[in-house]
Amino acid sequence: MIHGTWEPAPAARWEDAFLAGNGRHGALVFGDPEDDRVIVTHHTLVRPNNPPAGTAPPELAAALPALQDALLAGDTTAAERFTDGRPLRWVQPFHPGFQTRVRRRTSGTSDLPAHRAVDFTTGVVTGECGERRSEVFVSRADDVLVQYVTTPGPVVDIDLDHRLPGVPAELGAGRGVATACRETVLTLRARYPDSPLGYTGTTLLLTDTGRTTVTAAGVRVEGAGRLLLLTRVRRHEGDVDTARETDELRALATGDDLAALHARLLSRHTALHGAAYRRVSLDLGADEAERALPGSVLLRRPHSPALLERLFAAGRHHLLSSSGSHPPRLTGLWTGDWNTAWSGAFTTNANLNLQTASAAAADLPEVTAAHAALVHGQLADWRDNARAIFGTRGIVAPSHTDGASGHTYHFSREYPLHLWTAGADWLLKPLLDHEEATGRRDPRTSTLLAELALFYEDFLTRSGPDGRIVVVPSYSPENRPRGGSWGAVDATMDIAAARHALRAAADRAPRSDAARLRALADRLPPYRVNDEGALAEWVRPGLGDRYDHRHLSHLYPVWPLDEINPYDTPELAAAAGRALELRGSENDSAHGHLHHGLVAARLGDATRTEGALARVLTGDYFHDSLMSAHYPARDVYNADAAHTLPALLVESLVQSTPERLVLLPAPPARCPRGRLHGVRTRFGARVDLTWSPGAYRAVLRPDRDAEIDLRTPAGATRLTLRAGEERVVSS
Repeated sequence: MIHGTWEPAPAARWEDAFLAGNGRHGALVFGDPEDDRVIVTHHTLVRPNNPPAGTAPPELAAALPALQDALLAGDTTAAERFTDGRPLRWVQPFHPGFQTRVRRRTSGTSDLPAHRAVDFTTGVVTGECGERRSEVFVSRADDVLVQYVTTPGPVVDIDLDHRLPGVPAELGAGRGVATACRETVLTLRARYPDSPLGYTGTTLLLTDTGRTTVTAAGVRVEGAGRLLLLTRVRRHEGDVDTARETDELRALATGDDLAALHARLLSRHTALHGAAYRRVSLDLGADEAERALPGSVLLRRPHSPALLERLFAAGRHHLLSSSGSHPPRLTGLWTGDWNTAWSGAFTTNANLNLQTASAAAADLPEVTAAHAALVHGQLADWRDNARAIFGTRGIVAPSHTDGASGHTYHFSREYPLHLWTAGADWLLKPLLDHEEATGRRDPRTSTLLAELALFYEDFLTRSGPDGRIVVVPSYSPENRPRGGSWGAVDATMDIAAARHALRAAADRAPRSDAARLRALADRLPPYRVNDEGALAEWVRPGLGDRYDHRHLSHLYPVWPLDEINPYDTPELAAAAGRALELRGSENDSAHGHLHHGLVAARLGDATRTEGALARVLTGDYFHDSLMSAHYPARDVYNADAAHTLPALLVESLVQSTPERLVLLPAPPARCPRGRLHGVRTRFGARVDLTWSPGAYRAVLRPDRDAEIDLRTPAGATRLTLRAGEERVVSS
């Protein structure tokens, strides 16, 4: 089994529940035949936690010139006072909605074996025990959570239950039931404490036969052969029209035959989910006996190719399933606890960026579209950030957002995230990669770049004696220099982002504007190599490196930018490699290890790529659900490792820019042979790669003409591609 996983017992913890989703609604499925629980989530379910006045960006622009003067004069701690005095405010925390429960009323537990599984190709989670079978999927076509139960048992109780771990005692919750003939509507209304906001869950329950009666908690169904539950949840202000919600669900449930209705809903969903999931696949030639093992057993075999195959497939399934109205959060689209670490938000200074890193190459435009939706939905707030904090035109992205607001208000002395100016460039990079892969420009992206260039034109006004621009204030997430404080001058990442953004904007601007933007980019300072031969995290002399840190912000020119690479800039690439060698792992955050691996792959360092992969596979980072944790020993539910691992494997085997294709740049030692199918390049070709010790074969299928620099283990050559003409490269 590559394209799915299974377990011989129900999930005992919500972290081990199998996952389904359509990028809006999510489901955590326990697979317990006696108490069939499905936790329902939605990207918009965030708990109000701040007064509106506390979520505006700080009005600091008038004090910016004085801060710049102080930093340039050598006051290394000046930025610690650049605040409006507010306490640290977290963004609105992501939380679960409720769980649907289908409980069998029996005198004891069944002694029949239980079996639960998830099929990544369809997004369907199944649970079986004897004749009883439950199927759950979240329709990508109809935006509804579908639960289909056959042979549920002589008597079952069904209800919606909001009592999940960490639920606020003050949450106002009420249930409703309306039943008629073979149809029952269950509702759960919840109101946040001290807020007009709340959410409502609606489930349309259909039965084929039997008798339904109302209970104190929900309904009891006796003698049914099949059950079909259609569920949605909506966050809202004030009251919600539950009649309208019910009518929309009824419109999906036409026809009397539940089996046919389920099949129709499933077919509509799999046409979208399956087509997207199947575009790219990885086969490492694993042993069939190991492929057949439950995921929990396979996780205890970290050197097994079968584990890597399954984690690649699971990461792809989870990434697709959590991307729709939004890209994935820190927890993807799922949580079973109201106390979600770091608010379960979108953190844009590494985590979101890493999770979506495979979108272009692994041919998931659905992920890019979700990412774009987040960006375009927050532009007005980004403009507010630029004006309020820096007194400029243009846009500045926050480093932490709940998806509802793009304002910068999460910052403190130790985390002066309001000083970070590189975020918008990093968030726009996937949109540019997608355009290069498809060969089609989105005018909205051009507008974003133009606005970002406006910010840099207004912000980059200070220069040194040599005429080079000084980026001040500057921040390297989430580190601080030796000889300085968190808010500093000339962080390497800020310089790289500004240079990239200005040049990208110049490529789309009228000629007169383009020349001005390129001239500004050319005045940015060059990167610095420190006394230890490493690419420095701060270009400013006197600011030393602190190596033991989970972030690798200063290696942004290597990954994702391609500005520093072994082919065009070998000396800087060597310095970047030295910086990677010296970098510690601090608290063993999974995102730090995988970020390390991605940079190593770009540098062609197979040993370090393998090392990063090994640390994640041997560190007990994965739950039985194959969703990951932030720390070793499955500590803190977090999607970084699960979603980023496919990107690392793709980057180690196939890399591309608009002008270059690199085959097998840094293959991990644990992957001596295999087949990677369907990778999409940024010059408009799809690649199928097979490899074994001493041999490789790549089939290129271009959809447009291209002249590229081809790099393989055999050397370098120029390759001309013609649209529609298949090319084979082999050794």
